[in-house]
Amino acid sequence: MSVTTEHKSTISLLGLAGQLPAMLPDLPSLLRGALGLTRRPDARESIGLVFQRVADRRPERPFLRFEGDTLSYGDANAQVNRYASVLAQRGVQTGDVVGILMQNRPEALLITLAAVKLGAAAGMLNHHQRGDVLAHSLGLLDSRVLVVGEECEDAVSSIDSAFLGTSPHAVDVLRVGELDALAVGADAANPAVTERLQAHHIAYYIFTSGTTGLPKASRMSHFRWLKSMSGLGSLGVRLRRDDTLYCCLPLYHNNALTVALSSVLASGATLALGRKFSASGFWADAKRNGSTAFIYIGEICRYLLNQPPRPDDRDNDIRLVVGNGLRPELWNEFTERFGIDRVAEFYGASECNIAFINALNQTHTAGVCPLPYAVVDYDHDTGKARRGRDGRLRRVGNGEVGLLLAKVTDRAPFDGYTDPDATEAKLVRNGFADGDTWFDTGDLVRSQGFMHVAFVDRLGDTFRWKGENVATTEVEAAVSGHVAISQAVVYGVEVPGTDGRAGMAAVTLHPGAEFDGARLADELFASLPAYAVPLFVRIVDELEHTSTFKSRKVDLRDEGFSKTGDDPLYVLEGRSGGYRRAYDGYTEAVARGELPSSR
Repeated sequence: MSVTTEHKSTISLLGLAGQLPAMLPDLPSLLRGALGLTRRPDARESIGLVFQRVADRRPERPFLRFEGDTLSYGDANAQVNRYASVLAQRGVQTGDVVGILMQNRPEALLITLAAVKLGAAAGMLNHHQRGDVLAHSLGLLDSRVLVVGEECEDAVSSIDSAFLGTSPHAVDVLRVGELDALAVGADAANPAVTERLQAHHIAYYIFTSGTTGLPKASRMSHFRWLKSMSGLGSLGVRLRRDDTLYCCLPLYHNNALTVALSSVLASGATLALGRKFSASGFWADAKRNGSTAFIYIGEICRYLLNQPPRPDDRDNDIRLVVGNGLRPELWNEFTERFGIDRVAEFYGASECNIAFINALNQTHTAGVCPLPYAVVDYDHDTGKARRGRDGRLRRVGNGEVGLLLAKVTDRAPFDGYTDPDATEAKLVRNGFADGDTWFDTGDLVRSQGFMHVAFVDRLGDTFRWKGENVATTEVEAAVSGHVAISQAVVYGVEVPGTDGRAGMAAVTLHPGAEFDGARLADELFASLPAYAVPLFVRIVDELEHTSTFKSRKVDLRDEGFSKTGDDPLYVLEGRSGGYRRAYDGYTEAVARGELPSSR
C-alpha cells in the first residue's frame, strides 16, 4: 500500500507558540477540560447527569434545533425523563440495553438520553443494515426494548419475524408513535438512579466493521464519553455558550453522539440536528438553524467543495468546524472558500481509548494527544506491528509513517467489544516492555512531533467509503454467494477526487458460468448497505490460497482498477444499472457524485 503524500509536515515550536495569544479567551474552557481529565472511572458522573445539570442551570436556553424548530434544555430534559419513565415501566433498568433503530430526528437523541439516564446502554443500530446483518447486530445487543422509528419499518421487516423472540428474554419492540403516546402522562422528574451511576458503566454500543464478516458492537462507557467532553469538547473544540453546532452525521456514529453532543454540553451550547447530509442543501439548513459551527467527516468537506462556486460561499456564520478526515490537499482551499477561521480536526475511533485534537489551530494535522501512544514500524503485507530481533516494537521518527498504537492503562482503558476474542485480537502485548498492553488502531499516521500526528490511511480488513467502515469479509461473503462466482477477494481502492477507498472485488467464475452484472448488483444491494457494494469487479483466472495469500491481496489492491491487464473489468452504475464493462469517464463521474446512480 502506498502511503506517500505531499504533506509531510512536522509541527514546530514556533508555530505552536504563535497560537497561544488567540487561546486566552478560552482559558476557562481549557481549565475545565484539564480538570475533567483527572476524573476516575468510579466517579459518580454520567452523560445523563451532565445533561440534566445543564438543563437545571439554564432551562430556557436552546438545546436542540431541527429543521427550524427549537427545543429548550428544560423542555428537552422533561421529555427525556418522560421517555425514561416509560422505558422503566417496560422493565428497563441499569445494565440493560435499549436498541434504537431510527434515522436522525429529535426523538432519536432524546430516547438515547433517556436510556443512559436509567443506566441502560443505548444500542445505536445502523439503519442501513438489513436482513441477517441487522439480525446479527440485534443479537449482539440482546436488547430489553427495541425502539423503532416508523421510517425504519422496512429494516425490521427484512428480519425473520421469529428472530425477535430468540433472545433469553423476548425483545419488546416499541414504535416511536406508541412511545410518544405513553409519554404524554408519564413522570417528568429526573430519575433517581441517574445521580448514583458511576462513570465506568456502559453508555452506548456503537457498531464497527468486524473482521469476521459481520459488525462488532463496540462499548462506549460514560467514562470515555466524559473524557471526550473534557479532552475534545473543552480543550479542543471550545464552543461558546451562544454557539450552535450543526450535525447532519447519523446518530449511530460516535462523531455525532460523542464528539458533537459532548462539545455542546461542555459549554451549554446548542445542537442543530440535520436529518441527513445534502451537499446542495447543507448551507441553507445550517443557516436556518442559526449554526456557528459544524461537525464533519472528510467526505462532507469534499462534497461541499465539489459544488459550483457561488458569490455567497462566505455568507455564512460558521467560524469553527470540528471533525476528522479533512485531507491536506483540501484543507486550505476549504477554509479559504467558505471563510472558516478554525479547524478542530481530530483523530479517534469508536473503540479507541485515546484521541487526538487540533487544539492549537495548526494546519494539516489531527492534533495532539496527552495520553501515551506509539507510532511504530509495521509489516506492509499483514498490517501488523513489526517486532525486531529482540521481540520489541520500534517507533518511527518524526515525519515518518507508522502504525498507531494506544497504550492501555487505568486512565485510558480499552472497553473492548461484546466478543472477547475480537477484543483480544486488537491488543498488542509486551510491545516495549514485559507486561505492557497496546490497542492496535489499524491506522497509519505520520508522526509530526510535539505529540501531534496526521492521519494517512487505514489498514487491515476494513476500509472507509462514504464515511462508513466497510468490512471486506462481509462483502466477500455476499459476492461469493452469487451463483456464477466461485471465489472472491474484496479490498479498497483509491478513486481520484474522492475520500476513503471504494470497494473492488477480484472474482473467479465457476467453469462455464457467465457474469451477470445486473443480477449481481441486485443481490448485493439486497444483502449489503449501499455504501458497501463494490464499485469495481475484476474477473481473474485464479486467486491464490497459500500462506502468501495476504501478499497477493496487497498486490491486487495496489493494481487497483487501472492495472488490470487483460482481465475483464466491470463498474457499478447502481441497483438499476447493474455492473457493465468499464469505460472512460466513470471515475470522474464517481468523483462528481453522479455515480452510482442508486446509493
